Amino acid sequence: MLRKLSLALAVSCASNGMASAAEAPLSTRTDLVSVYQEAVDNNADLAAARAQYGAQKEVVPQARAGLLPNLSGGAQVANVRTDINQPSAVTTRSANSYQATLAQPLFRADRWFQYQAAKDVNEQAALQLSATEQNLILQTAENYFNVLRSQDNLASTKAEEAAFKRQLDQSNERFDVGLSDKTDVLQSQASYDTARANRIVAQRQVDDAFEALITLTNRQYNSIQGIVHTLPILPPAPNDAKSWVDTAARQNLNLLASNYAVSAAEETLKQRKAGHAPTLDAVAKYEKGDNDAFGFSNPNAFNQAYGGPVEQRTLALQLNIPIYSGGLTNSQVRESYSRLEQTEQQREGLRRQVVETTRNLHRAVNTDVEQVQARKQSIISNQSAVEATEIGYQVGTRNIVDVLDAQRQLYTSVRNYNNTRYDYILDNLRLKQAAGTLNPGDLEDLKRYLKPDYNPDKDFLPPDLATAAAEQLKARP
Repeated sequence: MLRKLSLALAVSCASNGMASAAEAPLSTRTDLVSVYQEAVDNNADLAAARAQYGAQKEVVPQARAGLLPNLSGGAQVANVRTDINQPSAVTTRSANSYQATLAQPLFRADRWFQYQAAKDVNEQAALQLSATEQNLILQTAENYFNVLRSQDNLASTKAEEAAFKRQLDQSNERFDVGLSDKTDVLQSQASYDTARANRIVAQRQVDDAFEALITLTNRQYNSIQGIVHTLPILPPAPNDAKSWVDTAARQNLNLLASNYAVSAAEETLKQRKAGHAPTLDAVAKYEKGDNDAFGFSNPNAFNQAYGGPVEQRTLALQLNIPIYSGGLTNSQVRESYSRLEQTEQQREGLRRQVVETTRNLHRAVNTDVEQVQARKQSIISNQSAVEATEIGYQVGTRNIVDVLDAQRQLYTSVRNYNNTRYDYILDNLRLKQAAGTLNPGDLEDLKRYLKPDYNPDKDFLPPDLATAAAEQLKARP
């Protein structure tokens, strides 16, 4: 009698017949939080973002310097030759001097607004760095669960290959005893060959997923811990799209950074307008040197009257009133108006995108919740369909194509279930990122549901389904 194919048997054949990368010692299996910590320490994009912030924050002290005193010193060494247009009336004297100048801006409206703009730019840069750090949390989770997704898909593909191999063996047995024709053998062979090709592709996808994890952290991984099937599948809390949108409007890091970009553009506009304003500086200057260095009209008479080196101290208020600069200031004002308009429109576009993304992700999480349960039930339904189709094949009411199609749909439902399960996890994290609430604690929460001895070849199915399949296999000959 033809032995009935079951999902548990196929899983057993696949896990026993092919080695799995997850069979590494438990001590070598890395968890999600450890991968994230490695990414924080070694990720090149994050290091570049930190360096960029380190450069951008220097705009504040640079702008503040324009409001603080400026002290400079200098010296001059010269030789002065005087020819009075008379015989032997040529004199050569030194004209050496040194000086120190202290200038304190008293009224510099343009520099003040430049300083205010610099502070806004600094806040924008800090938020952009925080957004990069937050994105690394999501990127770590995406790469980590993509590895698990590809491993589970490989496991189901291997189980499917084992099932089709067993079906091919049974078709050959039936053909040998005259219970079926060559067509059944050829159909089974074609399905097995396709499954084998799919398994090869799935194995490459596992390797690719591990490679992405290595690129993220610059660390080599042999295996990682898997997520258990008992992870709670719950709607987002609160399950209200408007609440999530309101939170995103207040806390989305990129949106907050865009607010500071607008503020910086407004201050820059004020700075350009202040190019029309007068400037006032207090200047203190001290000079000492030979009298020739000071440019007296009759240095000989001065020397005879006073003799020796000259000291000169100056205290002054310097007022400068811009009158005409070739239209430069007006042009800069017009440019700043356009830059401000550009920044405001970019902020509005980002706000709309954040609202759309938040609403879409809220719907996605709710859809994922329903899909996980529906996909899980579809595995049971397809497994029953396979068994019923096999019985029909034995009694002659179904053909081999029906059996192969039923098996193919069964393993498709298994892959759909696992894909939806990982989609649920990642969509939850993406929703929190859009709302600006994503933090490393979310990875800590997921870590509680990681299984250190997770073996994709055995654990890609929920335990209750695998147990039910095994019991059905024992109950029927």
